[in-house]
This record gives sequence, structure tokens and C-alpha cells, in this order.
Amino acid sequence: MKLKIVQVGEPVLRQRARALPPEDIKGPVIQQLIDSMRETMRKAPGVGLAAPQIGQPLQLAVIEDRSEYVKDLSPETLDERGRAAIPFHVIINPEIKVVEARLAFFFEGCLSLSGFTAIVPRALAVEVRCLNERAEPVTIKARGWYARILQHEIDHLNGKVYIDRMESRSFTTTENFSKYWSDLPVEHVRISLGLVPWKQ
Repeated sequence: MKLKIVQVGEPVLRQRARALPPEDIKGPVIQQLIDSMRETMRKAPGVGLAAPQIGQPLQLAVIEDRSEYVKDLSPETLDERGRAAIPFHVIINPEIKVVEARLAFFFEGCLSLSGFTAIVPRALAVEVRCLNERAEPVTIKARGWYARILQHEIDHLNGKVYIDRMESRSFTTTENFSKYWSDLPVEHVRISLGLVPWKQ
């Protein structure tokens, strides 16, 4: 069942979500919620969806970067972003640790801020300890785009959205992003916007 994705301004997006006990995770209510969130994410389409985005203040998110989403990107773009297909999986009650604090700058969008995007600095590599959909403990080590997705979704579980971290001068409609910036390397965009000095 496709669920309604709430938009920024809804109080649930600014609350820290509550942890799920293992017995609840294994129960039919949460299992059905996971199935519905997967369907909702795919139909949006998106690469991640956190429970607060569908109005549920729970420490639960689904993630999937499907091969069809990356097939039209150039090898240079994929390499620049450190992006590759990611199979569907669930993170519950995650704890995140920065492994490599060096920042990567890229445009991010959000299903709860429909029609907008901005450059957001994120740690290059992270480690996440969480439970999966079977309430089993797992450790995820991620770099590049995958690390970005994890940070974005875990922010949602802590009441944050990307506009809290964005470089505000880069905030734009997705229409203007496509018109002016989508074909440029992010560093060129940042220079054009006066976010970093131009180097000869």
C-alpha cells in the first residue's frame, strides 16, 4: 500500500523518533509497515524513506538505490559521487559513527521537501550499527553516496532535514537545478555561487 509522504512543516519531521523493541519489529504491524514503505519509496521514486516521513515517529528507515537509477549516469559522475546500486534493506534503531570526517559536497533532494535541492556537506565514510527487519544486529560500513543516504535517513530519525545542513546559497528548485547546475561538477557550482574561492 502506497503511503502519504508528509512535507516539511509537519511536526513529526522535527521530533526524535522512538526506538522499536525487537518483538515489535517481528510483529505483523511493523512488517506490513516495512512493505508499505518499500512500495512508497519505489513509487516516489527515492533511494531512502524514513518512518517520520510517512507520519510515524519510529526509528525505522528503508534504503535502496536501484540499478535503474544509476544506469544513465556517466562513469565519471558515478566515480565522483562514489555511487553504485544498493540492494533493498532496512535500518532500525541505528547508531552512526563517522569513520572519515573529510566532507563530500553534493546536491541532495528529499521526498519531504518536494521540488527543491541544495548542496549538503556529508562525511565521506560512516559505520552504522542497527537492527534489520528480522531484529538481527547488523553493522554497515559505507562510503560515498551510500554513506550520504545513511546520514540523510538517520537525520530524519533524529528530527533533522537536509536544510539544517545545506549550503544555503545553493538552495534551488529542481527545475532551476536542471536548467543551470545539473551538468556542472559540484565544485564549479560552489565556485559560481561564491561558496569557495576560485583557484587559478
